[in-house]
Amino acid sequence: MRYLLDRIDEQILSALRTNARASHAELSSKVNLSRNAVRVRIERLEREGFIKGYTIVTGDGGDDSPITTALMFVYRQDRMRGGEIIQALRTIPEVVACDVMTGDFDLVVRVESPRADRIRQIWQLISELPGVRDTLTAFALSSVVRRDEVRRGQNPAASNEPL
Repeated sequence: MRYLLDRIDEQILSALRTNARASHAELSSKVNLSRNAVRVRIERLEREGFIKGYTIVTGDGGDDSPITTALMFVYRQDRMRGGEIIQALRTIPEVVACDVMTGDFDLVVRVESPRADRIRQIWQLISELPGVRDTLTAFALSSVVRRDEVRRGQNPAASNEPL
């Protein structure tokens, strides 16, 4: 039987993706476990093939790795409840936006990752959450308008920036 990742495993992997040289002590403070528990989890992640090696990627200092973007449309079993689903989505670092919607589906979740297989893992995690009835996932082919900062409470038409 294949090992299933839990929330702490995901946090460890996310931290290692950001900094593969992070110490067990640094990781333990991020996931609220002892250094030994983090070491045991990392060894298991290596043994199970979730971590296949550590590498250095050199470049000009810019972050030019392509990002895969997916929109996940989530259908909840009960539209009036389901705060647990939103709380779970907040713990996934690759979830960059989640909006509650009207119409046929309940939530639209924007997921960004440099690896498409990670998006598949996130889809599986979301689809297995209690209260999720169904999901539909669409991958973005390209991004033609992208604003990195969202100004809350500000009317874009009233700003001096072009739309």
